[in-house]
Amino acid sequence: MKEFSPDLYNEYLLRNRKPKLAFDEQADYEAWRQQVKEKLTELLGDMPEEKVPLNVRVEWEKEHDTFIEKRIIFDTEPFASVPCHLWVPKAAKKPCPAVICLQGHSTGMHISMGRAIYEEDKELISGGDRDFAPQIVKEGYAALVLEQRAFGERCSEKVNTSTTCVHPAMVSLLVGRTLLGGRVWDVSRAIDVLETLPEIDNDRIACMGNSGGGTATYYAACMDERIKIAMPSCAVCTFEQSIGIMRHCDCNYLPGMQKYFDMGEISCLIAPRKLVVVNGKEDNGFLLPGALEAFRVIQKVYEKAGCKDNCVQIIGQEGHRFYANPSWNVFREMSGWSV
Repeated sequence: MKEFSPDLYNEYLLRNRKPKLAFDEQADYEAWRQQVKEKLTELLGDMPEEKVPLNVRVEWEKEHDTFIEKRIIFDTEPFASVPCHLWVPKAAKKPCPAVICLQGHSTGMHISMGRAIYEEDKELISGGDRDFAPQIVKEGYAALVLEQRAFGERCSEKVNTSTTCVHPAMVSLLVGRTLLGGRVWDVSRAIDVLETLPEIDNDRIACMGNSGGGTATYYAACMDERIKIAMPSCAVCTFEQSIGIMRHCDCNYLPGMQKYFDMGEISCLIAPRKLVVVNGKEDNGFLLPGALEAFRVIQKVYEKAGCKDNCVQIIGQEGHRFYANPSWNVFREMSGWSV
């Protein structure tokens, strides 16, 4: 590291400054939890003052061998429309559970459906279990494949690098918002859409995703209690072992967050709901020691909340990818959802 690099002081803070709202087993849990909720709400940035009409449009419907697919577009705020695909298994008893699936930094949500458009998509699908929708339908659940802000069909037109989230993330900060907060809002509005569909059981809604999709999953579960079980993959880790010590995409950062808490602490906003944390042993972006440390905090939080059995960590033996096996076995057992 260069002698005068700003990284020196930043990493000193990451390693030595105790966050103001760090978990304290001796503190009043409910009072602390409320403080965390208020601060995270603030750090996610300004949200729309009111909900716009969803204006749900079904562009087309197609029957496949084992599921019905609908291409849906809905509105989340002015000038923000979300394309998505809903897969509903034919054999499932209706209404059935639904899992919102969020693809990470990639060419788009088509990867979640196992549909390669570009050459680089093929390896992501075949070598990383990123084809979430087929996995979900196989489990007997409906899959809502959501295109996240700044990815795929929602990519910024002002892109001059391979990372499509840079410009929208920076402009979000400029106007008092965060790109991550916008993604969380979109997930919440997607749940509003699911609640209008007779084939979906409103009491059995989950969210899952890998990498940037895992990050959005985790924060969305913190902010919306209608998510009954969350399964973030390759995202939950201490900042000191992930986004704080290496270059990550700009949409991972919330201004000032480490001043108040790390990722483990905010699990108090998910507890007592179910949480399945997936990490990769060789993930070079979210290092295993930090993933283990973050989960140790999560375990302490869940124990304090009186639901210590409601959180599980899965460690895959490879790198930055999803691990369908054993994740879905654990998900099935944790959720208890019969289909």
